[in-house]
Amino acid sequence: MTSSLFDLSGQVALITGTSRGLGQYFARALANAGADLILTSRKREALADFEAEIHSMGRRVVSLELDVRDEASIRRMAIEAEAAFGQVHILVNNAGCNVRKPALEVTWDDWNLILDTNLRGSFFVAQAIARGMIAHGYGRIINIGSVTSVFGYAGLGPYGASRGGIRQLTMSLAADWGAQGVTVNCLAPGWFKTKQNQVLYEDQNWVDYLVERIPVNRPGLPNDMDGAVVFLASEASRYITGQTLLVDGGISVGPTRAMVSKKSDD
Repeated sequence: MTSSLFDLSGQVALITGTSRGLGQYFARALANAGADLILTSRKREALADFEAEIHSMGRRVVSLELDVRDEASIRRMAIEAEAAFGQVHILVNNAGCNVRKPALEVTWDDWNLILDTNLRGSFFVAQAIARGMIAHGYGRIINIGSVTSVFGYAGLGPYGASRGGIRQLTMSLAADWGAQGVTVNCLAPGWFKTKQNQVLYEDQNWVDYLVERIPVNRPGLPNDMDGAVVFLASEASRYITGQTLLVDGGISVGPTRAMVSKKSDD
């Protein structure tokens, strides 16, 4: 009974932004739990190797082109996804981007790129896929947020605004679609090393500073997200919606080890 709660056999999961990074780890975790996959990227050819990997796992898989900043591309992808499998049970809204700059250096175009990709794109992808979910009376939508959904960091103004918006959007959509059998939750990673932020991890002083603030004493590893994404995609989370699940090693609780005093002898 317990294992069946996490079994995704016979279900179809659509994951956006699977040409690299955490998107591929989310996809592998869902495939390992039994789901067939729809992979997306702005360039379909960028998915060829990963599609072959998923196929070798014994899962059905298709790759679709998707630019989340293009409304027509979103609509086309949703039609193609339904045509490929008939029903999409799980959506992981993962596609995103970032530009790190001090606030005084952020340009109008920087802001639009980040917010259009991370926030507007996530909403309209969710809207397009939710239409089919609602028609079938079932769906699991997982919006990918960040520790910046609840925590502020210098140099990440537009990104933090987009991820904070994802948290609020998640709650609103959960209220909109809950009665139609669709749950909507936000999965919020902490500090994970990816291609997008790997330059930060080349600075050992910065890594030491970061680790000092993570209670479990290390940055996240990509597979640390596996259990959380499967949980939110599965029947195990059927009574959970509108929530933000932080997978951050505890950094969002705010302590540093230097601030923890040793117990006195008296």
